Amino acid sequence: MIKKSSSNSFSEIIHFIKSLYPDENPVPLHAPRFTGNEKKYVADAIDSTFVSSVGKYVDRFEEMICEITGAAYAIATVNGTCALDIALKLAGVQPGDEVITQPLSFVATANSIAHCGARPIFLDVDRETLGLDPTALEDFLRSSTKIKNEACYNSTTGRRIAACVPMHTFGHPCQIDSIAQICDRYHLALIEDAAESLGSLYKGKHTSTFGLFGVYSFNGNKTVTCGGGGAIVTNNEALAKKAKHITTTAKVSHPYEYVHDTTGYNYRLPNLNAALACAQLEQLDSFIDRKRELAKTYKTFFESLSIPFIHEPEHARSNYWLNAIILPDSEARDEFLKVTNNANVMTRPVWRLLNKLDMYKTCQTDTLTNAKWLEEGVVNIPSSVRV
Repeated sequence: MIKKSSSNSFSEIIHFIKSLYPDENPVPLHAPRFTGNEKKYVADAIDSTFVSSVGKYVDRFEEMICEITGAAYAIATVNGTCALDIALKLAGVQPGDEVITQPLSFVATANSIAHCGARPIFLDVDRETLGLDPTALEDFLRSSTKIKNEACYNSTTGRRIAACVPMHTFGHPCQIDSIAQICDRYHLALIEDAAESLGSLYKGKHTSTFGLFGVYSFNGNKTVTCGGGGAIVTNNEALAKKAKHITTTAKVSHPYEYVHDTTGYNYRLPNLNAALACAQLEQLDSFIDRKRELAKTYKTFFESLSIPFIHEPEHARSNYWLNAIILPDSEARDEFLKVTNNANVMTRPVWRLLNKLDMYKTCQTDTLTNAKWLEEGVVNIPSSVRV
């Protein structure tokens, strides 16, 4: 294990990372790679004049997401947060409800719950997967809830717990099959925050396909990107049609009249962005192969320094979106972050736990033992696809 102040080890790490990315200074945390048909497809979209929310690339994008994930339906959205917002609403989350999630996640996970007028409950994560711990979920539901009229109610607050949103952290699948079974027993809608896990499998099945909905992000730092972009996936035809309808302003189909039959959302993905996404998705397998090779190289190197490297969990095949190591405490973490970033090697700490943010400080939690431990030591290191 690395010492709290080990400049020699830090220098060795910096030298090694720079050797992996010799042509990049600074070495970014995760830069996009545009090495396929990106310019061709974007130019084609421009030439077609269909650059907004309608066009062949939006349709193709949705088809490709279904092909990749095995889901029956995919709905393009302008970003992953909007995708999660709609998935929660269509799952029946109402103002005043509660939704179980994990504190170790990007803020959009909790924000989407709040956008519905609901309140997050933060439960602990598993140290191996970094995702929601099914044991913590089971323990909380058994000890702190009651079932009434096929709905789950929080014994402490009296509120209905409507859904559960686990997140596949850094692209590593959580124990999603166990979580799905628990949610089914307690009448909770399962919505997978798969924003980081496109291309990741658990027991041979793609993340996002274990629950009622799954959602993806195509932000600029994701494995594949279109600048922004998101997607909802589901196997439920009726919900898929409703998701497509309300994310496209709930306009009733007509050659020229503008009639809207419910309160909708302008969450449409522009054809211009979809063109970029299609070109990126064509390279997904290649990107993941190279990211997995990078992770293997990192694992061997950090094991030689006795520094824990976060690798794919049992039964999983991870896309290794962001590679991460675990330092012994916050002092070592902070020193590492300072030294590496000063050396033009971009690193970052894991997110501050969501229950520590001002707007979520009063939310219910369990002990969060593992989440607190991970927050103290986890650091992300450069993870761009090597070219």
